[in-house]
Amino acid sequence: MTNYNVYTYSKKEKVKYSLIGICIFSVIGILFYRSIWAVLAFAPFTYFYLKYKKNQLIKERKWQFNQQFRQGILSLSSALNAGYSIENAFLEATTDLELMYEKNADIVREFVWINQKIALNKTVEDILEDLAERTRVEDVESFVEVFKTAKRTGGDLMKVIAQTEKNIGEKIEVQRELETLISAKKLEANIMSMVPFGIIMYLWVASPGFLDPLYGNLLGCAAMTVLLGVYMVAYFLMQKIIDIQL
Repeated sequence: MTNYNVYTYSKKEKVKYSLIGICIFSVIGILFYRSIWAVLAFAPFTYFYLKYKKNQLIKERKWQFNQQFRQGILSLSSALNAGYSIENAFLEATTDLELMYEKNADIVREFVWINQKIALNKTVEDILEDLAERTRVEDVESFVEVFKTAKRTGGDLMKVIAQTEKNIGEKIEVQRELETLISAKKLEANIMSMVPFGIIMYLWVASPGFLDPLYGNLLGCAAMTVLLGVYMVAYFLMQKIIDIQL
């Protein structure tokens, strides 16, 4: 099954993000150094952009799965309240999820896989533990630990699952509120990240020759490299600040 800590680009995605990376570093090479050699020198950095984008896609996928998992637990809780055993409750929950999501949705595939493992006489605890290990999503891991404890001690599974669904729901709502609150700040941060490039382009157009001393010589190259380094540090700090994790 899927390891949610690893992301494999499709051919289309790889081409798409490679072209974006090449464009970004080409612009940097042209604006900061005005040299085709700088563009060629920066081209290999596209590899690091692909890794950076892959990490973003992994985070987005985990966030989406966390929301889907909450719905899965809700469907599971409803089935248990209707009198189904935990094994049959997963079958009923899968039917509900197939009505809500596409068949290739992560949560649907996972619940189908859980049912297949149950049919092979695997214990629910072991199956869920494997899911937690593959996703490494905090809410999934917490649910699995509580579920295992309740099964071992003979606790009330319906209460445990209902409480877990409530906790995950509250956390997701808080996260959404935070996203709404900082959405404007994220937009501002994205605009600010483009300001240095805009300033250089403006000076090229409005004052031709004004930046000439910074190009084509060692001192100017060093100065632009320092400025680029400061910009990159500021950019990643800014992204770190607005990337709020609960």
